[in-house]
Amino acid sequence: MSPPEKPPWSGLDSATLRADLRAGLTVGVMLVPQGMAYAVIAGLPPIYGLYAGLVPLLIYPLLATSRHLATGPVAIDMLIVAAGVGLLADPGSDRYVQLVLLLTAMVGAIQVIMGLSRVGALVSLLARPVITGFAAAAGIIIALSQLGNLTGVTLERTPYVVVLIADAVGRVGEVHLPTLLMGGLSIALLLTVKRIPVRIPGPLVVVILATAATWLLSLEEAGIRTTGEVPSGLPPLSLPSGSWVDLRDLLPTALTLALVQFMSVSSLTKLFARRHRTAVDSNRELLAMGTANFAGSLFRALPVSGSFSRTSVNVDAGARSAMSNAAAALVVALTLLLFTPLFYHLPMAALGAIVVVSVLGLVDLTELRYLFRTKRADGLLALFTLIATLLVGIREGILLGIAGSTIAVLFRLSRPHVAELGHLPGTPYFRDLDRAPEAIPMESILLVRVDAAFSFFNADYIKRFILEKSESGEREIQAVIVDGMSINDLDTTAVEALTQVVEELEGRGIELHITGLVGPVRDTVRHSGLYRQMGRKRFHATPHEAIVALLGEWDLEDPRRRLEDYRERVGRQTSPTPRRTDLD
Repeated sequence: MSPPEKPPWSGLDSATLRADLRAGLTVGVMLVPQGMAYAVIAGLPPIYGLYAGLVPLLIYPLLATSRHLATGPVAIDMLIVAAGVGLLADPGSDRYVQLVLLLTAMVGAIQVIMGLSRVGALVSLLARPVITGFAAAAGIIIALSQLGNLTGVTLERTPYVVVLIADAVGRVGEVHLPTLLMGGLSIALLLTVKRIPVRIPGPLVVVILATAATWLLSLEEAGIRTTGEVPSGLPPLSLPSGSWVDLRDLLPTALTLALVQFMSVSSLTKLFARRHRTAVDSNRELLAMGTANFAGSLFRALPVSGSFSRTSVNVDAGARSAMSNAAAALVVALTLLLFTPLFYHLPMAALGAIVVVSVLGLVDLTELRYLFRTKRADGLLALFTLIATLLVGIREGILLGIAGSTIAVLFRLSRPHVAELGHLPGTPYFRDLDRAPEAIPMESILLVRVDAAFSFFNADYIKRFILEKSESGEREIQAVIVDGMSINDLDTTAVEALTQVVEELEGRGIELHITGLVGPVRDTVRHSGLYRQMGRKRFHATPHEAIVALLGEWDLEDPRRRLEDYRERVGRQTSPTPRRTDLD
C-alpha cells in the first residue's frame, strides 16, 4: 500500500469531525492527569505536562499521515529526559527547565532533519528485542522512581535501580503512613476502574477523589504533600536558550530520544494502520513529530511522542483522523484557562500512583516469553538490554542493546546456516539431513546448501565447512555439489575462498560443482574468472541435474547401473547428459 500524498484530515466531513471531537475529548480527559504525572517523572512541575498537551497536539495533525495516533508526553521519554538533563542541572530548577525546553527543540530539529532526509530505515537500529528489554527496564525504573511520592520519603533522584532500592531500604523508617495509605488506595482504585466494563478514565477518577479527600479532610495538615499552586493561563511564547556547551552536552540525550520516539511512533502508526487498512509514511511521521516538538518547545512543552494507551482509547472512541489530537488539545486548553486552581490540593501520592499503574504494561512478560519461545537469541538480547538499562543507565542501556543486536547480526552473518543435503526418495529434490529424516546421503557425493550471502564475513567459515565435510571419513567423497540457490550475493573475498576450495579439493581428486546461482551472483562468477577456471560443465541449474551429469560421466565399472539406481530412486526418467547449465 503506497503512502498517502495528502494528510488524512484533508477533505473532512461533518461526521468525521464529530467522531474526532468525541474521541479527542475522551483522550484529553485522560491526558490531563497523565501529562501532569509524567512531568513529575521528568523532574518538572506538573504544569509542564499540560503545556506538552497543547501546541504539539495542534501542530502534529497538520503534517501527519496516521489517522489514529494520539500524541503527548510519554513515560519512557520523560525518564530519558530526567536521566540526561539531571546530569547537568538540579531537577525543578530554572536552569533545568531551560535545558529541558532546549532539549525539546533539539529533538524536534533532529527529527525534522531525519524526516526531510528520508532516513526512515534507521528504525531498524532498534530491533524488537531491544525495545522490549528497554521498555521493561524503563517501566521498573519509573515505578521505583515514584517510591518517594508514594511513601512521603525524600529519595535520591537517580535512574539506577540499585541506588533507588538501597536508598529506599535505608529510609524505610521514615515512611509517612498517611501518604503510603493515599498512594496504596489510589493504585487500588486505578486497578479497579480498569476492570470495569464501562470505559472510565481511571486517572481522572483518582485525581478528583484524591483532591476532594485532601481538601475536605485537610490531609495536608497530616503531612500529605500536594502539587500546590498550578499556574493558570496558556503558555507564553519564548525561545529556548542555552550555550554551545549546553547543545553539546544535550546532544547524546537528544539523539537517543529522537530515535526512541521514532521507533515508538513508527511501531504504533504501522500497527493501527495495518488493523484499519490505512497507509502511513514513516518519514512524514518523523517530520510531523519533529515539527510538533520544535513548535512545542517555543511554548514551554516537554518532548512529545505517540502513546500506546491513549492511541488505543482514541481508536476505541471512534477517531477517524489526526484531528482528534486537536480536540484533545482543546480539553488541555480549557483546563489551563479554567481548572488549574482545582489542582492545588492534588496529592503527589495520587500522581505517583497514576505513573506506576500507567507503566505496568511496559513490563511485558508475555512478550519476553514469546521472544524466548520463538528465537532464544532474541529473548537473550531483550534480557541483556533490560539488565544493562537497569544497572548501567538509560542511554547506555539503549546503546548497549543496539550494540548487542549488531553483534548478534554480525555473529549470525559470520556463521551462517550451511546444510548438508540428502536425496528425498521418489523425487528430484534434496533436503537438510538434520531436518528431514527421510533424506538419504548420496554415495560418494557431498551436497551442501549455503543459506546466506557469501561474503568476507563468512567466507572462511563456509570454506572450512566444505573442506571438513569432504574429508570427514564417513564415506569416500568424489565430488562436492554446492547448492547456491540461497546465495544472494558473492564478493571477491568469497570468490577467493571458492578458488581455494576448488584447488584443495582437486588436490584430493574431488570435483566441485555449483548449482542454482542467481543472476547477480552469476555475473560475479563470470567477471572474476572463476567460471573459466572451473569450466562450464561444473555449473548446473539444480542439484538433480548436477547428480545426473556426474553419474553419467564418471568412469566407473558400471556407470550406467549407478545412474539407473539413481533414476529408480527419483522415480522418473531423466536425461543422463543435460545440456543446460546454471550460467546459460
